[in-house]
Amino acid sequence: MHRTSVTHPSVLQAIQPTIVRFTKMLADLLRLEVEIVDANRIRVAGTGPYVSVIGQRLHTDSCFLSHVLGTKQEKIVLQSLAAPLCTGCADLVPGNEYAFVGIPIVAAQQCVGVISLIAVTPESQLRIREHSGEIIEYVRHVSSLFVSKIMGDRDGSRDQDKQLLSLLDHMDQGVVLMDEDQRICLINPPALAQLNCNQENIIGRRLSIRPCVDHTDIPSGHLQYMVSFGDRHEIIVGQLHKVHDRQLFLMAFHQAHPQMSNPLTRHEPRLSHIIGESPPMRELKALLIRVATSPSSILICSESGTGKEVVARAVHQLSGRANKPFVAINCAAIPDGLQESELFGYTKGSFTSASTTGKSGLIQSADGGTLFLDEIGDMSLSTQAKLLRVIETREVQPIGSNKAIPVDIRIVAATHQNLQARIAEGKFREDLYYRINVIPLAIPPLRDRGGDIELLVHHYINQHSRRLGAVYPGISPAVLKLLPKYSWPGNVRELSNLMEYLVNVVPNGEVIDERLFPPNITKGLVSSGFDTPVKNVEVSQPHTRTDATLIENMERQLIEASLLRHKNKQQAADELGIGIATLYRKVKKYGLQVT
Repeated sequence: MHRTSVTHPSVLQAIQPTIVRFTKMLADLLRLEVEIVDANRIRVAGTGPYVSVIGQRLHTDSCFLSHVLGTKQEKIVLQSLAAPLCTGCADLVPGNEYAFVGIPIVAAQQCVGVISLIAVTPESQLRIREHSGEIIEYVRHVSSLFVSKIMGDRDGSRDQDKQLLSLLDHMDQGVVLMDEDQRICLINPPALAQLNCNQENIIGRRLSIRPCVDHTDIPSGHLQYMVSFGDRHEIIVGQLHKVHDRQLFLMAFHQAHPQMSNPLTRHEPRLSHIIGESPPMRELKALLIRVATSPSSILICSESGTGKEVVARAVHQLSGRANKPFVAINCAAIPDGLQESELFGYTKGSFTSASTTGKSGLIQSADGGTLFLDEIGDMSLSTQAKLLRVIETREVQPIGSNKAIPVDIRIVAATHQNLQARIAEGKFREDLYYRINVIPLAIPPLRDRGGDIELLVHHYINQHSRRLGAVYPGISPAVLKLLPKYSWPGNVRELSNLMEYLVNVVPNGEVIDERLFPPNITKGLVSSGFDTPVKNVEVSQPHTRTDATLIENMERQLIEASLLRHKNKQQAADELGIGIATLYRKVKKYGLQVT
């Protein structure tokens, strides 16, 4: 089929970065898919299914877009597939196109392109049907911004602020527009309600919006932002767009996180990796700040999965040793026969398998910094004796050497075991215990941290969404009420794993609800005597056969769905939160077909 040749880039291609930014913004704002085509019928930008065809040229017999290009007239079609213009169209992207809105971009009386909005679901079709006038008016405004950019009129957009505010007032999504000094120019009623303020008190005020992550490579999709004005601070899920010299903040429809009732303490050192505002966590943070600058040894005694290394790193970062090494050693992971050589090092030829050049120990590598000894309760007695001497003399003597090497280290040890019971059993040295337990710290288990679960949920959703490149999902209020009822035997590590699982399985654009829970969480809730809406179980008699049957049916469905998603059985087991042997046992129990 004949296609029009293109010899020079179009005016829209010349400002393609601007076009792409506005295309993403339009799609988020209007909840419709967007495609922009230039006068040469080249697709300049697109969202959703139209991303894959960017740079491709329309066919000469294409329907809607060619019609708008040719007539320079707006076009609305509420039933795309049934429209006369659709007959013989070769440019429909595979999938459903329920409705179409086309707005020409006209500069100097020439149609230089088309902004098209496409409804790909019945819900978005209804949105176009009910709000077509407002949608067209808004897209006309965007079209005029493109023209202003093309013509070099940098002030063109400012003349239309009243028109833009009128459009924003009719939106059910919170929107804030700020100038180059981060002062609020425009704000609509949903945003005012979210920030709990009125327009008179906030217009012209400076608004700080920063992502609740430490990284600068922020991906597309919703993120949590700390929104601050005056002495108020709110965590809001949304997207921040750069529009010329302005910033446009689009608040997500899902705002299931708690509002921050307590303003941030600006004089308090940053403990950003320790998430929690419950009374036990506030006490722990205050204690960390007090003891961090001391050279005395610290012993952290807490359950597994509570975040002992996170606390140890916080001590290091708050101390005067922050610019020196932080060396973490898991004593349980080093075989007894290798503990001494790994910790203290050795000289060449000191034993049969020794390196010919010798090796510096981990203690020596922490010189000037902090040595974190995790699971110190698993250290062998002989190694304990040598460690005690290092602490007392501040010298380390490598295996095979008769010369001690001075070291300046701060010891932070951790264990989930009862060391006093280990002492009574003769498995831990009492003198070492008193040397490392100068400053005892206890991290509260997650089940005792009350409202921290909700903060942690959003922290981990944000963290895993970024790492996986997924859109930030909402989470239903029912789930947030249900999670504190679970006992969390694996503490924050288990909660992090659950959020990673949920971010993986929740469909894009949808909200996490109870139906997505893996079997182990569901069983834990039911066995604790709580009614979980996952299965609509009446749990006043939690061990009845009816409950067991419902649980088994749900478990069977979850396992079957996971096996369909993963050909690798280990991946399926990991997703379900069970061991591979358990998975095969369940497969056999339920008679599932395994390929």
